[in-house]
Order: sequence, then C-alpha cells, then structure tokens
Amino acid sequence: QRDVQIIFQDPHASLNPRHTVGEIVGRPIRVLFPDRTAAERRARVLELLSQVRLDPALVGRHPHQLSGGQKQRVAIARAFAAEPRLLLCDEIVSALDVSVQASILELIADLTSDTETAVLFVTHDLAVVRAIAERVYVMRSGAILETGPTERVFEHPESAYTEELLAAVPRLAASRA
Repeated sequence: QRDVQIIFQDPHASLNPRHTVGEIVGRPIRVLFPDRTAAERRARVLELLSQVRLDPALVGRHPHQLSGGQKQRVAIARAFAAEPRLLLCDEIVSALDVSVQASILELIADLTSDTETAVLFVTHDLAVVRAIAERVYVMRSGAILETGPTERVFEHPESAYTEELLAAVPRLAASRA
C-alpha cells in the first residue's frame, strides 16, 4: 500500500542482504510508479539517499557493509520512496546509540515536515515520546488507556497505569552541594 509505509525496529532484518542500497530504495519506485524510466528511478534513488543524509556513493553497497544508523536511513529512504501519507515508525531508534537516535529523530521530523507526512511513532521510550510527540496514546494489552496532548499526559496523567509508567522513568538524583 503506497499511502502507508512502515519503518521497522531492526533495519538489518528488514533489508534484503542480497540487494544493494540502490535496489532496496528503488524497488518501491519501480513497483508503485511503473511509468518512470530507469533514469528517473535512479535519479529519485540518489535524491532520496541525499534526503536521508547518506552519501549517494553508497548506492552500490549491501546492507552488511553499512552501520546500524546507515541501515536505518536506507529503511527511511525506502519508506519515503513510496511517497506515503502516513509513516508508521516501530521502535526505529531503540537499537541505536543516543547520538544516532537524535539524528534519526531529527531526520524523521524534517522529512515528515517537508513532505507533510503524518507519523505514528510506536515506542516504549518515554523520553523520545516527550521530545517528539504532539499527542500521546498510552496503551496496555492492546487497549488505549489514555490519550491527549503530550505535555498534559506527562504533567497530569489521568490513568493510574500512566502514572506508574512515568514514575518508573529513571531520574538523576539532585546533586548534593
């Protein structure tokens, strides 16, 4: 489905190891936009790689030749190749180190803003939620327990479960001076 695309938690498992970066990013273009010429498809692949802040020279590399952050950027480029209206991000930064997490979150924010793509971000990381979400849905066992603007939910939770989640977030102890 072109309108909804997903980016998975583990890009290594979601990228075909037999295919090059160019083939991975180009496949949705070939399938969803069959009227585009090979030259147009290649140009779009290179454009997408640039948009996700990857060197277009990586087009001929295979996933095992990339870092975790680079693989996740390839997965992002593949998703945006379909020109979706909704992007489902399933724990896309959980396996990445903190500096790479920040760059991926910034990239998603920039791309979705530029393309007016809506994002549904699934995560257990409440710091990520607070940093990026406009609205939050707290779920337990597949049921929505609470929803609202992010700051309201974090500052004034209505659900006992939400209170428990927020209380479990590690906090640095105040320095003793």
